[in-house]
Amino acid sequence: MPVVHPFRFSVMASSAVDAAAWTTLARRAEELGYDAFMVPDHLGRQLAPIAALATVAAATTRLRIAPFVFANDFRHPLILAGEAATLDVLLGGRLLLGLGAGWRVTDYRQLGLAYDEPRIRVDRLIESVAIVKRLMLGEVVTHLGAYYSLDRARLAPLPVQRPHPPLIIGGGGPRMLRFAAREADVVGLLPQFDRRGRPIVAQATDAATRAKAALVREAAGERWPAIDLNVLVFFAGLVGGREGPLASALNATKAAAASLVGTPYVLHGTPGRVRDILLRRREGWGLNSYTFAASSMDAMAPIVEALAGR
Repeated sequence: MPVVHPFRFSVMASSAVDAAAWTTLARRAEELGYDAFMVPDHLGRQLAPIAALATVAAATTRLRIAPFVFANDFRHPLILAGEAATLDVLLGGRLLLGLGAGWRVTDYRQLGLAYDEPRIRVDRLIESVAIVKRLMLGEVVTHLGAYYSLDRARLAPLPVQRPHPPLIIGGGGPRMLRFAAREADVVGLLPQFDRRGRPIVAQATDAATRAKAALVREAAGERWPAIDLNVLVFFAGLVGGREGPLASALNATKAAAASLVGTPYVLHGTPGRVRDILLRRREGWGLNSYTFAASSMDAMAPIVEALAGR
């Protein structure tokens, strides 16, 4: 029989007016039954992820926390492994470790880093993930690679979760998806983005996303039953007894979200319709994990209550 993973729902947030608002948001997510609280890793108008995630964990008791996702090029793998292991230790094993190749051009510009072509950024991520895993196993690592060097490096303390916290790796292209299928515990199915950070709609359709899920399943092989498939939903909302016009519901959102209507990255409809969509996608694609923006957290609470953990 095919493996059916329980539904998991997470919240992604990046800012708040003050500490009280931030901790209130985290506690509200936990009360509503969300599984995890995630913070992106960008420069600019957002809270820095490590301190923000530690604060979320301190304000809650069950909620898992995750960078969604750490941009690999911002940190040497030894620093990255040390920060992640420390978080996992201090938070009692509640860390989900999200890692990505980096994609926002403005982040690289502010840091004075070269924005290399995707092939090179993915090469660096692949090398970094291998190093991080070795360090978290407790190995003494000497490494001279194409991008990173370590000399008798050792991680202490080691993470609580063994052999390492669950890894979240997402991708929009075949190479990243195959890599994630081999290495990650949660694989994010992403549309590809242009250089301005806008999703390429042709890469976000139901058919394109279904094909990505199939690619992950094939590449994962025997690992497939252990993998959760995740989608970051750019807009989510429920309407009452009948579906209202989606255009008005999207008025306050970015044009990028509006362009994705009819794809897995926008969820909108009556509770019953949204529930049926999620059940069909899990049965057909294996898609069981959804991340909502904090602005949709309360609106999607009936779906979380109905499906989380089931």
